[in-house]
Amino acid sequence: MKQRTLQRTLATVLAAAALAGGLSACAPLVVGGAVVGTMMAIDRRTAGMQVEDEGIELRAGNRIRQQLGDRVHVNVTSYNRQALITGEVPNAQDRQAVEQIVSQVENVRSVVNDLAIMPPSSLSQRSNDTLITGKVRASLVDARDITANAFKVVTERNVVYLMGIVSQREAQRATDVARGVSGVAKVVRVFEIISEEELRRIAPQPAPVTQDPAASPRT
Repeated sequence: MKQRTLQRTLATVLAAAALAGGLSACAPLVVGGAVVGTMMAIDRRTAGMQVEDEGIELRAGNRIRQQLGDRVHVNVTSYNRQALITGEVPNAQDRQAVEQIVSQVENVRSVVNDLAIMPPSSLSQRSNDTLITGKVRASLVDARDITANAFKVVTERNVVYLMGIVSQREAQRATDVARGVSGVAKVVRVFEIISEEELRRIAPQPAPVTQDPAASPRT
């Protein structure tokens, strides 16, 4: 029993690490030399859209630094061309300026501005946010009744933002999971909601579980 519990814990940690690394192919989970399962890193955006989102984040970040310098701490996360802005700025004028900069980046279709007017967060706070993000990702993997890689997780000052193209059922389940993670102060949903029928059309079927051949009974 203890061995199975250890294997399950290690598998969850490996899966969460794969999510954080943004894998785009099948990644076998290996525990003690045996393949215990196969995780499909599923992203419901097209490959082209993923590249476009990365370009939006890069261009937005560069323009913000060029125009506002180091006096602001701003993170831009794009998912399916919806740009989420988080971080801290010193005043309302800078908050509006950042939103305008991001909205004018090529291919951005909408902007969610959740910038706080306050001093920049500390390095310890940002480290804690990174830890919370990892714990939420691991909890989504462990939930099993939702596709963990359908969600993008961002954390700012203990507030968790969930992004993704998901059904209402998935949105509620992921929100409940995130709220149950220690250290999470609030969950903000930045979803694109689709119907269950649309979900069935776009969601690829999971790959079959691969078993260790050595574990097969011998005749």
